[in-house]
Amino acid sequence: MYAIVNIAGKQYKVSKGDTIQTATIDSKPGDKLTFDKVLATDDGKSMTIGNPFIKNTTVSAKLIDHGRTKKILVYKKKRRKGYERKNTHRQGFSTIQIQNITTKKPVAKKTTQKTTTVKDAKTKEAK
Repeated sequence: MYAIVNIAGKQYKVSKGDTIQTATIDSKPGDKLTFDKVLATDDGKSMTIGNPFIKNTTVSAKLIDHGRTKKILVYKKKRRKGYERKNTHRQGFSTIQIQNITTKKPVAKKTTQKTTTVKDAKTKEAK
């Protein structure tokens, strides 16, 4: 079973036990996270696609750690002007492990038949 989930504005295809790197999440390592913006799920038999999200479906995960990517060089230059700037950048990320994909069946609404009162019956007959 896999799900396509929206985490911090990006979409990830995840399965139970997967480890993914996302944009930095403001939580401590070891915390449990739940994501309810699930776009699609597939269990091998049927595929469910949301409009835009699937109701009553969540993806639970555990935050493993935080880190930073390799250093990249940012170099700016304008020719014939003597303008040169050299800078570096490291993007932060969070590593999470997917624990479970759960789908709850919605509770069936109880419907009751509308009972007519004596006044309602008289007004229907008058019409």
